[in-house]
Amino acid sequence: MDATQSTESLKDQAALSLLLIDDDAELGNMMKEFFAQVGYQLDCAYSGREGLDRALKCPYELIILDVMLPMINGFTVLQQLRRRKTVPVIMLTARVQRRDRIMGLNSGADDYLAKPFDPDELLARIRAVLRRSGRLDTLLESVKSFADVQVDFQTRQVWSGGRIVDLTALEFDILNLLISAEGRVVTRDEITASLLERDASPYDRALDVHISHLRRKLESGGALIHTVRGIGYVFAAKGFKE
Repeated sequence: MDATQSTESLKDQAALSLLLIDDDAELGNMMKEFFAQVGYQLDCAYSGREGLDRALKCPYELIILDVMLPMINGFTVLQQLRRRKTVPVIMLTARVQRRDRIMGLNSGADDYLAKPFDPDELLARIRAVLRRSGRLDTLLESVKSFADVQVDFQTRQVWSGGRIVDLTALEFDILNLLISAEGRVVTRDEITASLLERDASPYDRALDVHISHLRRKLESGGALIHTVRGIGYVFAAKGFKE
């Protein structure tokens, strides 16, 4: 199964956490790979009981649910899920009869897709369901773009040049602090006191090391962080002059 990068903006890809409930492990692995390539996180559950448990405990934005499942079938999972959550659900099934589609929709499914399916069609349906439910707009409010850097403040994920960046918790906190003060110089004392919870020392190079690592990980986006000698740092998406 080959995934092609969507022509939609990266902001439309961020912050989505999905759950696939299907007993086909091979399909699960392929779908994980596909969704990873378009920036989505996909978890898999391989039985109705496991899927229902994970769906109730974790805050997924959307659930992809197969009808034919061991232990508890998809219709039962959906009915039990609907008693406690309003998360959008797209059902998958090899059944093509009209009555099965009607049963799924009447049970509370937001959409219904027959197997085998095109992954790009599933992706389009996911986005359509999320837009109809208003969830996608809510998610996108937490995402901001600066040049080729995208930051999701809700999930604490960062992309640079379309690739996800692996930041430490402190590196993200530094970036978040600088972005929140965009265009204003944030002093070394302010950053150290806020994030490291101690006073800055003239000989303390720890902050410089963290900033250096952050710039390197952001690659070209690292140019967004400017050093103001002897004072601190400034995040300037539109350029900065001392």
